[in-house]
Amino acid sequence: MQVSVETIGNHERRITFRLPADSVDNQVGGRLREIARSARIKGFRPGKVPAKVIEQRYGQQVRAEVLDGLLRDGFDNAVRNESFRIAGNPQIVPNNEAAEGELEYVATFEVVPDFGDIDVAKLEVVRNTAEVEDADIDRMIENLRLQRREWIPVERAAKEGDLVELEMWSEIDGERLPAEGVEKGSTVIGSGMMFAGVEAALLGLSKGDEKTAAVDFPADWPVPQLAGKTAQMHVKALNVAEAKLPEVDQAFIRSFGVKSGESERFRSDIRTNLERELKGALMNRLRREVGEQLVAAYAHIEMPPRLVENEARAMVANAAQQAAQQGQRIDQAPGPYMEAARKRVLVGLLVGEIARRNDLRLEPKRLNETLRLIASTYEEPDQVVELYRNDQQLMGSLQARVMEEQVIDWIAERAHHTEQALSFSDAIRQ
Repeated sequence: MQVSVETIGNHERRITFRLPADSVDNQVGGRLREIARSARIKGFRPGKVPAKVIEQRYGQQVRAEVLDGLLRDGFDNAVRNESFRIAGNPQIVPNNEAAEGELEYVATFEVVPDFGDIDVAKLEVVRNTAEVEDADIDRMIENLRLQRREWIPVERAAKEGDLVELEMWSEIDGERLPAEGVEKGSTVIGSGMMFAGVEAALLGLSKGDEKTAAVDFPADWPVPQLAGKTAQMHVKALNVAEAKLPEVDQAFIRSFGVKSGESERFRSDIRTNLERELKGALMNRLRREVGEQLVAAYAHIEMPPRLVENEARAMVANAAQQAAQQGQRIDQAPGPYMEAARKRVLVGLLVGEIARRNDLRLEPKRLNETLRLIASTYEEPDQVVELYRNDQQLMGSLQARVMEEQVIDWIAERAHHTEQALSFSDAIRQ
């Protein structure tokens, strides 16, 4: 195989592979003959299948496998010989204008930029700390009671905390929204489930009452006709109900999987769950903090453009999926995401480079602890652990996440850092 390497930009490289077609044919033929010796095809005795039948059934697959192996080996050798540090996945395509009797493939890829000296000791990092207090457990139990509350219809006027079923329509600049009929919905007054001005208009209404109120909408309101304007909202209370919260008794506790129904065990389980949530929240805060410091220190380094664009497109796809789940659509042009994508790529490449230069390796203990932590949130933890261990893609994703967290911790420990204590509520607030 002949290999040539070209530089076609600050970050882009091109490797061309040329190999004799008959060499590939010989390898394919050898593999097909091996298959023929043991192939079982209906209508033929084992080992007696005609070569033409073997070629028709397995030829295309075997040729693809042979070429893939040759190109992978050639690419890996070229990258190793040139000491390239690849950023992203290469694109390998055939050259249809190759000379007669030759096969030619071209691989284009981007390389990691030269970051120069990376001194993490110069970074200024704020590391947040927090603990789970008894009051946090009390609040969680209250939230669980709210989740299990019953709604009892009442005939009195609606007050904060009541559930109101309603129908409404609005009028603005002489235009009725919706043009015909009404919109129906429900909200708990004071919960923010609906716009605050609408919930305020429901206060004091009893079942069957109607009211018109002037409601000011902010300029960024998602409904264009209402954004930045004052609308006359016509609301009617269809039903009013008050909440009845369950007692924290044995039946309530058992409903959350605590078979003994004991309060102390219940609180202990809640503490464990909150501590797990807190650990993840603090790591997310540290990841953002370290990322921001790395971006500030190395913002002048040019990033591989294709890698940045691919990251932007992935961000757009994720945002579009989330919008679709909410019944919305967004502009899927990558432009508005390019700067955020550039920062993500910069941090990702720096984290990888820091790990390489300092010979950091994934710690099996940390990986196992994270896996057990994930599994503990499911009813059958052992099955989850087994699922991860048998799924290469799942385990690979987990390994990448744990390795990133390990490097982030390594950076934070060596940076000039200060600790800032937060309450549990503030720590988990994104």
